[in-house]
Amino acid sequence: MTYSAVLAGCGAMSKGWLDALSRVPQLAEKIKIVGLMDIDPELAKARGAEFGLSATFHCDLAEALATHKPDFVFDVVPPSARKTVVLTALANGCHVLSEKPMAASLSDAREMLDAARNAGRLHAIVQNRRYIEGVRRIRAFLESGAIGKLTSMHCDFFLAPHFGGFREQMEHVLLLDMAIHTFDAARFMSGTRPLAVYCHESNPDGSWFAHGASANAIFEMSDGVTFTYRGSWCADGAPTSWESQWRLVCTDGSLIWDGEDKYDARARASEGKFINDLKPVAVPALDTSGTTDGHASVLLDFLKAVETQSIPETDGSDNIKSLAMVFGAIESARTHTRTLINLEVN
Repeated sequence: MTYSAVLAGCGAMSKGWLDALSRVPQLAEKIKIVGLMDIDPELAKARGAEFGLSATFHCDLAEALATHKPDFVFDVVPPSARKTVVLTALANGCHVLSEKPMAASLSDAREMLDAARNAGRLHAIVQNRRYIEGVRRIRAFLESGAIGKLTSMHCDFFLAPHFGGFREQMEHVLLLDMAIHTFDAARFMSGTRPLAVYCHESNPDGSWFAHGASANAIFEMSDGVTFTYRGSWCADGAPTSWESQWRLVCTDGSLIWDGEDKYDARARASEGKFINDLKPVAVPALDTSGTTDGHASVLLDFLKAVETQSIPETDGSDNIKSLAMVFGAIESARTHTRTLINLEVN
């Protein structure tokens, strides 16, 4: 079966989606982009020409949906427009795959979950960094118990991107637009639930962002695990990976991951208490079977869920838990208090 789709939002992020849809044979064979929607019609036309799409161009989503009656809507609009796009698509009987973050507020996210349930349609999120090899490899390593039980996770994220566009005008830009990748990875790798957070947010001198380019947070997770996050989007020099640099501390050893391809796991060699009484432990590679290809893996999982009437890994009902970490951190930063994280879903 072939599925038709309308792409809503043709900015820079849409390139990753369209590249995956054209590059991966299973996606190219099964999903046809029939409409491109953007408030800037010239941008939509340029993106269509770039990828050789025989699609029509629209400034209004309702018009695009009425014209094509697609199976899917791929939502790549800025977060402020997400709720309208998702609710419109669901009301028109479409399955929806959204760019992150899931919503601009937790109340909006819960409204989307209700709308998806009532429509009997899927609403999933492109949490593409969950599908990189390192994140999945570390989850499997922790589950093996090779260095004991996880007790804490610590990550550093320091970069200095100049995006231009809506990000440089956003409030809470680091927490809302980027940190959700790291928070979602922490939740996935550890298999724990977020319970509470204390966060300090700032916009340092020299920042080219309007608000919140730096944040430091301490999360209390279930199973007694602590997760700490130190991040900045205006940190010139000595950059980390986009996936952060990680230290995971367990009862019998630790793992350091540079966010790219270097893993250094050490386990206690004996009951000795000397710091050098450790042995290296291999972090086994995975048979990834197509599960570590970023956008393509998310799209394939979404397609499989539609075809098998199952729930995709990044379904909104799961992703709202990562979003709750973001808004818990934002609330803590606003009030300068430890904040409980509300995982209640209607």
